[in-house]
Amino acid sequence: MLENLENDFPEHQPRPAGAPQALAGIRVVDFTHFIAGPFATMILADMGADVIKIETPGRGDDFRQYPPVHPDIAQGAPFLWANRNKRSIALDLKSPEGLAVARELVATADVVTENFSTGVMERFGLDYDSCRKLNPNLIYCSVSAYGREGAFADRLGFDPIAQAESGFVSMNGYADREGVRALSPVMDISTAMMACNAILGALVARERSGQGQAIEVALFDNALLMTGYATLQHVFSGEEPQRHGNTSPDTCPSGVFQASDCAFYINSGNNKIFQRLMAQVIERPDLAGAPQYATGAARSLRREELFAILGEAFALQPWSHWQARMRAAGVPCGQLRSVGEAMRSPEARERRLVTRIPHPTVGWVPNMALPIRYSRTPVADPVAAPTVGQHTAEVLRETLGYDAARIALLAEAGAFGGVPHPAHEAAIS
Repeated sequence: MLENLENDFPEHQPRPAGAPQALAGIRVVDFTHFIAGPFATMILADMGADVIKIETPGRGDDFRQYPPVHPDIAQGAPFLWANRNKRSIALDLKSPEGLAVARELVATADVVTENFSTGVMERFGLDYDSCRKLNPNLIYCSVSAYGREGAFADRLGFDPIAQAESGFVSMNGYADREGVRALSPVMDISTAMMACNAILGALVARERSGQGQAIEVALFDNALLMTGYATLQHVFSGEEPQRHGNTSPDTCPSGVFQASDCAFYINSGNNKIFQRLMAQVIERPDLAGAPQYATGAARSLRREELFAILGEAFALQPWSHWQARMRAAGVPCGQLRSVGEAMRSPEARERRLVTRIPHPTVGWVPNMALPIRYSRTPVADPVAAPTVGQHTAEVLRETLGYDAARIALLAEAGAFGGVPHPAHEAAIS
């Protein structure tokens, strides 16, 4: 596990010394877990916010145990992927002492995020109205399944359920079988992006008005949006989207083809691309100008014959031959890759998307960069996801001004869990 990092991935290049950060000085107190909430706060942390992740003592965020779990760092690859650049503090919110510390942290925050089941934060006295009394200008972001109010507020929701109920699954796969979900948690990731956007917008609004506000982002709402323009196509036509596999209902020829050595995808998004594909790539100018192929709708009616013509031509040469010709002709195309192949591809290396970063226990861990490039405020250098409660004493000292004696008393009272917490030892050492 992690044996080939130094061979496979370059070392992360540090950001320019002294460069400002977009969210420097912004503090986020983060009560989220699993994916949608933590991924949103990780984006904020990458932008320079101080994200304090509040976790249950001992086990922490349940997402830590998603496999594969590295035995030496006691956390899985998925957790590492979604939680860099954060500080973890372990608090038992069921203890009066732990809850009091959480409230003190909320009072210092610019942003609070949570994605518990509806009603949990109210029971802790950490809902928006309660937190606003502690911090009137607070921005409070709730990520829920179906909203915090209304007939469905009690429902739990995970990414596959949102994919299923939004219609997203019904659109994907092949016509002769049941729809399929995306294995990637696309609804969680896109919900995280929406939550991050909402928080950034609220920060701008507060800068202008001086007032905070509550934000809500629901997984189902976002999932329906993720079906794309199919929603309005349905309203216009009255028809449900059909499953087209790897072909496109809107453009032709778009889909998967086989070179002599591997498969690749072409997207003929308009008439000019089709004409260049035929005339310049497979050298059939007669087909490029043929009236029966003049429009996308006409080509879609002749999809099978077009695919047969292209398939016969492409099978004669390797991908390297066709890629060069399509790149020169301006035809969008790409090789079908596995995840491992994509991570190690020339494109990923050129963009430095996957690098390795230091880890105090195992030497190096992989890091997947955000697709954001700031010219003046580059994102923060990545720091590996923390262990549960790794920064408890540090946060209490630096953020709340606690001394060692007070931290020790909190530890003895069970604020950090039922057994003595490492923060206690760190505070008195």
